[in-house]
Amino acid sequence: MTYATRPPYPKTNTHKVTLKVGGCAPFSATDYPGKLAAVIFVQGCPWRCGYCHNPHLQERTTDSAIDWDDLMVFLNRRVGLLDAVVFSGGEPTLDPALGSAIQAVRKLGFKIGLHTAGTHPARLQAILPWLDWIGLDIKAEFSQYDAITQRSKSAAAPLRSLQLLLNEEVLFECRSTLHPQLHSPASIQALGQHLHKLGVQRYAVQIFRTQGCEDDFLNETGQALEAYPGAEVLETLQKLFPHFEVRRS
Repeated sequence: MTYATRPPYPKTNTHKVTLKVGGCAPFSATDYPGKLAAVIFVQGCPWRCGYCHNPHLQERTTDSAIDWDDLMVFLNRRVGLLDAVVFSGGEPTLDPALGSAIQAVRKLGFKIGLHTAGTHPARLQAILPWLDWIGLDIKAEFSQYDAITQRSKSAAAPLRSLQLLLNEEVLFECRSTLHPQLHSPASIQALGQHLHKLGVQRYAVQIFRTQGCEDDFLNETGQALEAYPGAEVLETLQKLFPHFEVRRS
C-alpha cells in the first residue's frame, strides 16, 4: 500500500496516547535508511536475548520515563528539521498504544519507521498502513530461536511477521545480530539461504558489540571480531540478496 492510497486516519481515535516511552534519541542518521530521524524507545520486551543492547528497556515500569505530551512538544519543534521518527525498543509492538502514537506522529508530517523482532504479528498487521519502513530482527534460523530469546516456541511469531511483510507492499529489511558463540558460519549461511528462499530482498548482518550488553560471557567472547563471520560466509550472503550490508559499528 503506497502513501498516496493509505486510508484516512480514523476519526474515532481521539483518546490520549499512553505509550510507555523509555527514552528518545533526538537525532540519528543510521536508524532509518537515508533519513535523519528521532528514535522513540518503547518499554517492554517478551524476550531475553543475551546480546541485547537495551536491557534496561526489557521490563515495563508503572510510569513512562518520558511523558508523551512532552515528547510531542519536542517533535513539533523538529518539524522541518527531521525526516522521520522511528519506534524502537524494547519491542514496540508489545505496547497496545503503538498505533495511536504512530498516527499522532505521522500527523506532524514525519515518515514512520519501526524496529521490531516481529513478536506481535497481529499488531504489526494493524499498524502497517501507517509505516514507511521496517527493520525486522531475525535472531537466527527459526529452529534455533529459543536458545537466543530464552523463551520457548519463540520462532512462530517472527516467522508469521516476516511472511506478512513479504505479502505487503512495504519497504523492509531483515537483519541479524551475530555472535560467534551463538551463530556458527554454517548456521549463518543456512539462515541466509532460508531467507533467500522466502523472498527476502534486503538483508543486513550486524556484528555483535559489547555496548549495552550485560552478559559477561558474550562480552568476553565477543572481542576482536574483525574477521567474523569470515569472507566466505559474507560472499555467500552477498550473492543471495540484491541488497546486502555488513554493520560492524
